[in-house]
Amino acid sequence: MRHRSLLILTSVLTTGALTLTACGSRDEGKGGGGDDAGGTTTVVIGVDAPLTGSLSALGQGIKNSVDLAAKTANKNKEVPGITFKVEALDDQAVPASGQANATKLVGNKDVVGVVGPLNSGVSQQMQGVFAAAGLAQVSPANTNPSLSQGDNWGKGEFKRPFPTYFRTAATDVVQGKFAAQYLFKDAGKKKVFVVDDKQTYGAGLAAIFTDEFKRLGGQVVGTDHVTVKETDFSSTADKVKASGADSVYFGGQYPEGGLLSDQVKKTGAKIPVMGGDGIYDPAFISASGEANDGDLATSIGYPVEKLATAKKFIADYNAGGYKDPYAAYGGYSYDAGWAIIQAVKAAVAANSGKLPTDARAKVTEALGKVSFDGVTGKVSFDEFGDTTNKQLTVYKVEGGKWVDVKSDTFNQ
Repeated sequence: MRHRSLLILTSVLTTGALTLTACGSRDEGKGGGGDDAGGTTTVVIGVDAPLTGSLSALGQGIKNSVDLAAKTANKNKEVPGITFKVEALDDQAVPASGQANATKLVGNKDVVGVVGPLNSGVSQQMQGVFAAAGLAQVSPANTNPSLSQGDNWGKGEFKRPFPTYFRTAATDVVQGKFAAQYLFKDAGKKKVFVVDDKQTYGAGLAAIFTDEFKRLGGQVVGTDHVTVKETDFSSTADKVKASGADSVYFGGQYPEGGLLSDQVKKTGAKIPVMGGDGIYDPAFISASGEANDGDLATSIGYPVEKLATAKKFIADYNAGGYKDPYAAYGGYSYDAGWAIIQAVKAAVAANSGKLPTDARAKVTEALGKVSFDGVTGKVSFDEFGDTTNKQLTVYKVEGGKWVDVKSDTFNQ
């Protein structure tokens, strides 16, 4: 949920006679993206995600899905005269790396928009860099509310910090409350033990869940924290067992979540562990040596495989030869990339069919107005840059697989 958060493009600058504009490079006589005198203007969509490390399964899905969006736009000549390229940088889920990547992307004048990152904590270090350069950012996975609504959103004070920030993922306000309501009302759990990984995403999600669970009448019988990349959570598991909890809520990612579930169950506490979209991954299940049927996760949107709007995306992705699956955020990443493409299309159309010299500013402005039927449903943004799509799903581990058990549109 996320949730969660490119190399400077040089290859297009090494061949052909080039005339540079403020954004985008003119490749005369190369054809491809348009039919304007036989040449096209190349623009770059940046991608920032964890392409290596423990969260690479999600990061690769983000990168590949944006790549598919760019290739589809080029194939269909979605924006006459424009050829889209993708440049992806690896942040390894590390905030400092994300910030360095943001600086690299800003320095490449061909980049008109960026998809990413996966992690909310990484995004916090990138937003200011992008905003200072007027470069639009669309995250398919960030879920922390403060990124779009300001640090005082919890007090009812909403102020958008950065006009260049958008996301196709619903926020933790929606996800945390949805999870609490399911666990309390549908699953019938009344005594929960809350654990988080002390990170921006995990701690924030756990806090929102806790407030809603208590409001509903549930009891939080204990709390604890774990450290990212550690593997021994036995002390936390023992606390869960001693508390008499009938469930665990974990704010964090699947590497730690899967191990926590395993170690809780090894104490003899046969209770479900629930988390957000950060644990909704097959690796959560495989990380547990103990059977974890009954564990729960929420994730943004409806199951992509069951959406009529996603059939072409799935078919095209499978035909694309990508070695990694599109994973939890593939559909949202494609829609984020397509939103940037549609914003470029609007900016070009408003400038007599040419990329404007202030392309970044025009693309950011156009993003706030985009509206189209995407892979994940209707894609548009509100006054904070948040998605207007508030669909969520609860998944349960059954027979060693995630199975969707409830999908709904959440209205706060």
